Amino acid sequence: MAREKKWRVIFTFHTTTQAMKMEQCARKQGKEGRLIPVPTQISAGCGMAWMAPREAAEELRTFIVQEGIEVEGDYELFM
Repeated sequence: MAREKKWRVIFTFHTTTQAMKMEQCARKQGKEGRLIPVPTQISAGCGMAWMAPREAAEELRTFIVQEGIEVEGDYELFM
């Protein structure tokens, strides 16, 4: 059965180190989302991205700044 498509927020990173930092910090703080391969619609440096429900976008943007995580891009995609 195919997964239902929904609006998602996607954060891409220049380096794998920053992607792993995002995962570690988000898990520690109980933030929604998970690491995924970068979707084909996007091109990114390290090939990894953080995906979360679009409803969590603003909270995650604030979280990223507070944690000092360097993102390459910030996208909202229907996937």
